[in-house]
Order: sequence, then C-alpha cells, then structure tokens
Amino acid sequence: MTETTTPATRFAVPGRIAVSGQAASRWQTATLTEIRRETPRAATFRLAVPEWAGHLPGQHLLLRLTAPDGYVAQRHYSIASAPDASGHIELTLDRVPDGEVSGWFHTVARPGDTVEVRGPLSGFFAWPGDRPALLLGAGSGVVPLMSMVRHHRARGLTVPLRMLVSARSPEELIYAAELGAETTPVFTRSAPPGVPVGRMAAAHVAPLLADRPAGGWEAYVCGSNAFAEHASRLLVAAGQPVERIRVERFG
Repeated sequence: MTETTTPATRFAVPGRIAVSGQAASRWQTATLTEIRRETPRAATFRLAVPEWAGHLPGQHLLLRLTAPDGYVAQRHYSIASAPDASGHIELTLDRVPDGEVSGWFHTVARPGDTVEVRGPLSGFFAWPGDRPALLLGAGSGVVPLMSMVRHHRARGLTVPLRMLVSARSPEELIYAAELGAETTPVFTRSAPPGVPVGRMAAAHVAPLLADRPAGGWEAYVCGSNAFAEHASRLLVAAGQPVERIRVERFG
C-alpha cells in the first residue's frame, strides 16, 4: 500500500462517520448470517458484529480463523458494506486457489459459523464522503470502492463520484446488478455485443479528468500490482496530481 497525505479540501458534505480506535484494537466475534453469490468465483459474506465500532468506506479489517486443532490463519479483507448502525458488515471474497481462509469461506462456512475480526484498520484509503471521488478498480479491487458507492447512495450525497471497474467478462463483474450510472465497466476478455474489449485505457480516464469538478478529484485505485501501476499512470498522464492518488494493492 502506498500512502500519501490527505490534501486540504473545501468540500464539507455530510458523510463523515465517527470510528472508535479503542474498539478497533480488540478482537470481536463475528457470526456469519448470510452468503450471497456474486460471480462464479466471488461471494459476499454478511457478518453480525454487535459491538462493531463503525468504519469509513474504503477501510479494511483483520480476520482470524481458528481450526479445531488450534491452527490460526489471519487475513486482511476490505469491507464491502457502507457504514450503518445495523451491527453487520459484509466482506466479498474471491476464492483463491489453495487459499486457507477464502477456501474455508467458499466451501465450509455456513450461517451460524463464527470467526474473529479486528478493525476497522487504516484510514489512508478511506473516503468519508467529503470530496469528489474518482474510483478505479479491477476484479475484487472493486470491493472497497463499492463501500464508497453504497455510502454515497445511502447518505444521498451530491458530491461527484465516478467509478471505472475492469473485469474479464460480464459474468465476472462483481456487483453487476447493483452498479448504476456512476459506473463504467471495462471488459478485458469478452463483452456484451457492441461493447469494446480491452484493458482500461486513456480513452476511459481522460474524459473524467477533462471534466473534473471544482476542487478536482481524489482518486482511489485498487487492484493487483500490475493494475495499480497501470491505472496510476493513466491518471497522471491525464492530469491527475500524483499526491491525490491513493492506491491499495493486493497479490
């Protein structure tokens, strides 16, 4: 993860969420309440965490899974859900080949099972809803960005928000049924009739920078190392200040 300093902003749109650092520092029991299939390889897991401290869109948590023999596996996962007071959070997980934790979630986990979580963690990639946001994601990199989109909708924010998301095909586009006019999908392997196939390019990014809102965009990039480098270069080439690009990488 690459960190930058948050620039000053003149935007003061309602949407900030209070987060308790003390609560985020302790482990809590989370009970699985629902599983929703998103794509052939990804599913959303809804967890009840009664004492959840609240989070900012874009934050993640640390999840701990303990086997019957005492073996412990821990993984960091982005939070997919918007902040609310429901006492629930959602994680969307790709099934990773040979992945201990994602494999358990996709093949073993059932409603009623429990895990431990600690968070929320890292404010660097968070978007509290107080400035225009330009979101670029690929594959499961859309997960923390979707938390931002959901927050934008749930709070009825008028601050501009746009998202470009890359997927191999329509079948592998996570949250496809939920994406709206703020989102432009880019398909790299196969696409619906009439939609070009190819990787995210300057033609996708440049128009958004040419039509930037007053005060400019805060850009959020999430995906693999290769995608993060590619998307960041596209943004800089289109005129986005490098100090206003926040990057979260995986893989």
